[in-house]
Amino acid sequence: MHIQVKPEKHLLGTKGLSAAEIGSILDRAAHWERHPEKVTNQLQGRFVANMFFENSTRTRFSFEVAEKRLGAEVLNFSAAVSSVQKGESIYDTVRTLESMGIDAGVIRMKPNGLLAELATKISVPLINAGDGSNEHPTQALLDLYTMRKEFGEFKGLKVAIIGDIRHSRVARSNLWALKTLGAEVTFCAPQEMQAPELAEHAPYVSMEESLRADVVMMLRVQLERHEGSLFGSAEQYRAAYGLTAERAAKMAPHAIIMHPAPVNRNVEIDDELVECPRSKIFAQMSHGVPIRMAVIERAMS
Repeated sequence: MHIQVKPEKHLLGTKGLSAAEIGSILDRAAHWERHPEKVTNQLQGRFVANMFFENSTRTRFSFEVAEKRLGAEVLNFSAAVSSVQKGESIYDTVRTLESMGIDAGVIRMKPNGLLAELATKISVPLINAGDGSNEHPTQALLDLYTMRKEFGEFKGLKVAIIGDIRHSRVARSNLWALKTLGAEVTFCAPQEMQAPELAEHAPYVSMEESLRADVVMMLRVQLERHEGSLFGSAEQYRAAYGLTAERAAKMAPHAIIMHPAPVNRNVEIDDELVECPRSKIFAQMSHGVPIRMAVIERAMS
């Protein structure tokens, strides 16, 4: 018999999360950051499967460290060496792991929209580790956590997201969460990297205007996704939309630089800025583990 999971146990995206739910996750992450002991017995005897149907290093390791710090037993699954290569569907693979007795699943996949459908058919909580160009909620939550540590609150905070908006699940998850918390979001992107359907939620502005924000968030740019684009080279993209040292000098003294990583140095951001004092890029990465601990705990409580 299929047992329906309470919707609040899943984390499919930030869209639809209330300000209170987001605040609760950030608060719990703060608890785990204050208690950096390597392993707790919080989830001893529980099994979590990391199901990655799309390649990942940073996100998968961050989830695995979070799970192991909570004391859970971890199963790592990679599509490249699985039955999916033999033609098994994502649904059948997840159902197989569910039938083996896992207590929760962390899942990354290429198709948009499939995860929400899966969640209605699976009787264990699912956490979205990135689905297509739809959402990447834990990345947005660790970004929010980084901003909250820096600025204290979100109301009126100006956040500029610059780069390949069209293909970015990070941009979408940040947009939904930041708007819920009262921040002001703008996008900056060349025409072929814009997502027109998001324009009603965040206006597209010039690079110059983006630099006036409190948070300047650069996105990873994959020029190979844009055949026949304006930019024949990484150098041309950098000249038009990169955060160069010259542009960074125009930012307000209190403003910070963010990037979800991996970073293309000297493309979307100059090498010298990646670890400069106003850059929070490596701080963001360090916040991934406490945020994911909070999210896994929420799913399995």
